[in-house]
Amino acid sequence: MRQEGPISRFPVPALAEMPDDLRARIAQVQEKAGFVPNVFLALAHRPDEFRAFFAYHDALMDRPGGLTKAEREMIVVATSAANQCLYCVVAHGAILRVRAKDPLLADEIAVNYAKAAITPRQKAMLDFAVTLARDPGAVGAADHAALEREGFSADDIWDMAAITGLFALSNRLASAADLRPNGEFFGMGRG
Repeated sequence: MRQEGPISRFPVPALAEMPDDLRARIAQVQEKAGFVPNVFLALAHRPDEFRAFFAYHDALMDRPGGLTKAEREMIVVATSAANQCLYCVVAHGAILRVRAKDPLLADEIAVNYAKAAITPRQKAMLDFAVTLARDPGAVGAADHAALEREGFSADDIWDMAAITGLFALSNRLASAADLRPNGEFFGMGRG
């Protein structure tokens, strides 16, 4: 179980010092996961940003629509790999393994999604998300048309873009903070 050194380069407040609503949210996550993901502790450094980030996260990742929860996590893993974000690849790779019920899929997507065991529809989704992550100015009508041919709606495409955008923010904060993945993530969904 690896987590060497501090979880963040920035101050991490003690639970007792956090506002009540942040402590309550962290307790919910701990009860569900069995541990507290380091991102919750690191973002608690700035309570208003914690609230805004997780409100947007939940609005995107938990909303009903044409993308499954596993597909939403695929976007996070593929774009986080493109952005070289260790924390997000490891943490969301664990969530993807659980949601997809596949112990190998997250690793395949993180290394080379184009060779992963995914559907052509999912590949088109990840092509779009990774292009948007790497070169947003290159995204155009042809990208939207390719997604529409695969049956994605305008709302689905918005979700892909919003998830990619939110995790571009998350990837950069996690990288700047040298945010360390919890050791528990490495084994999740593998057995």
